[in-house]
Amino acid sequence: MKAFFSAYLKSIEPGLKQLVEILSEAYDYVSILSTDSKGLRVMISRHARSVGSETMTTERGTVVHVARNGLYSEYAFNDFDPTHPEDAAAMLKKELDAQLDLLASLNTPVYKTGVLDDEPCELFVEKETGELPEETDVKALVERLSAISDKAMGLSEYMIDCMAVAQSTHVNKLFLTKNRHMAQSYVYSEGFIQVLVHKDGQTRAGREGISGLAGPEIFEQLSDKTEAAVQQALLLLDAGRIEPGEYDIICTPEVSGLIAHEAFGHGVEMDMFVKGRALGQQYIGQRVGSDLVTMHEGALCADNVTSYAFDDEGVLAGDVIEIDHGILKTGICDALSAKRLGTVPTGNGKRQNYAHKVYTRMTNTMFDSGTCTAEEMIASVKDGWLLEGMQSGMEDPKHWGIQCIIDHAYEIKDGKKTGRVVAPVIMTGYVPDLLGNVTMVSKDREVFGTGGCGKGHKEWVKVADGGPYLKTKGWLG
Repeated sequence: MKAFFSAYLKSIEPGLKQLVEILSEAYDYVSILSTDSKGLRVMISRHARSVGSETMTTERGTVVHVARNGLYSEYAFNDFDPTHPEDAAAMLKKELDAQLDLLASLNTPVYKTGVLDDEPCELFVEKETGELPEETDVKALVERLSAISDKAMGLSEYMIDCMAVAQSTHVNKLFLTKNRHMAQSYVYSEGFIQVLVHKDGQTRAGREGISGLAGPEIFEQLSDKTEAAVQQALLLLDAGRIEPGEYDIICTPEVSGLIAHEAFGHGVEMDMFVKGRALGQQYIGQRVGSDLVTMHEGALCADNVTSYAFDDEGVLAGDVIEIDHGILKTGICDALSAKRLGTVPTGNGKRQNYAHKVYTRMTNTMFDSGTCTAEEMIASVKDGWLLEGMQSGMEDPKHWGIQCIIDHAYEIKDGKKTGRVVAPVIMTGYVPDLLGNVTMVSKDREVFGTGGCGKGHKEWVKVADGGPYLKTKGWLG
């Protein structure tokens, strides 16, 4: 079925079009983004149950963005009356003019920017989905997640809890300017199982998740992840500690995705270039990895939780090749930063919600596939580790260092896994060194979208990342 477009947005669309016409008489550029995104979230554990309608991206509201004399201002609201757009226009002019007057009084050159492009575009997208979150049988979903939790609790005497979470969002966005009329509707879903085990004074966790550009029907797959989550947690009960040092490492697709996100996430978000806060700016056109390293970024390079048709500035989604056989070709960019840098936007202008500012943000960040198999890669390692699972990561865009916290690692000796497991593992390094040492890349690749990403400590948006197995060298501790 089609993810039908919001009836609410259709009802206010005529008034919003009139609002654009009225405001365009006073400003050099006017855009309106109006959103209406509904969600469903169900959480079941041994000790608690909750059912709600809010997810990271549920929202309803409108933001008006204008420019005059090289300065930009915006105002967000959620009480628009489409029968009287002139009233809204009068209120908006007062608020927007006050902001523009303040910016002009500061006389700061960095704010001076050309007028955003407004090439004509008519687009209406309703993506396919199996179900809609607002029409899901919630009782049946609660029963399904309860069965998963009960199943997990019976798999080991060391189990102390199992949390099963399912959330789905029906995203609806309308973007209008004088020359653009763009609408999109799609559904993405994500879920995970997290278990806790306890033995001899130690408590460990295991986690397995699913995500996709799909409706709540995807949650039927969660049950298949239960045993893997429990086995992961039990494995960690007996895990030791790694001896710090530099090793040959093989990264599973989830760890490859973490490296992609941390190494070429904020470091090549080009609004950081405007501020001179990213070392990646100095490496455009230069080698940052071996010939085996190619990386894609964009809403079109995978079908997952952040695969939209256009971004929050009305720029069509793309598939940007950031690294081509080891050479850093470009970063990603929102429209306003692109105008300031004299380049083109890449469809990566995203807001946390309608009431938050646009920033350059990641969508799907993926290493490209190679020609090897995981088995061939393991066989090639004399003394090293297979890294699996991710907990978190961070980067320093100004100096291009990264730190990735890996859930666990399997020891490899003379081309075989020894059975020894260590956890957790912290991998650190300088990005060009880490990627420059890539010597093998597997044929297969996966994408993971159960997490989010902040710009610093705030501005959270959905992202997805992944890739194939990678063999490289890295510092572990």
